[in-house]
Amino acid sequence: MKKMKDIIIRQVRTEDLEAVAAVEAACFPAAEAADRESLKARIGQFPESFLVAETEGRVIGFINGAVTDQRTISDDMFEDAGLHNPEGAYQSIFGLDVVEEFRCQGIASRLMEEMIERARRQGRRGLILTCKDRLIGYYERFGYVNLGVSQSVHGGAVWYDMLLEFGA
Repeated sequence: MKKMKDIIIRQVRTEDLEAVAAVEAACFPAAEAADRESLKARIGQFPESFLVAETEGRVIGFINGAVTDQRTISDDMFEDAGLHNPEGAYQSIFGLDVVEEFRCQGIASRLMEEMIERARRQGRRGLILTCKDRLIGYYERFGYVNLGVSQSVHGGAVWYDMLLEFGA
């Protein structure tokens, strides 16, 4: 595990494309990973919902997702960045990635906390994501509730719908 000096959480920039594509490829199996073109479309459609973690000029992680009125993520959302609705009620999380050498240092938590805070400031009702069963407890620590097995079959995996709703 490598220690870094300072971690900066910031909005993605177009010039980050190659770096985020490399992080995505390192963090997910090929069947589940977003490809370069999908990431490029996401950066173009919703850069305000795409945050990177950077240390010493290197992108070491990121979080991203479209905004929607749906309470759960559907597979078409992963493929079509144009489904992003800037006025939507829920911030989705498509991916929370941190390269292996920087894991277990709180970087993923910082990315998630920043996305939650941004969604709250933007007046969203909450956030949605899908995860594998081994990560349910992790997301519950942020206040997400497990809604059960998702209809998503993205990458051929079994996913669980997770929902974090802000109180009135």
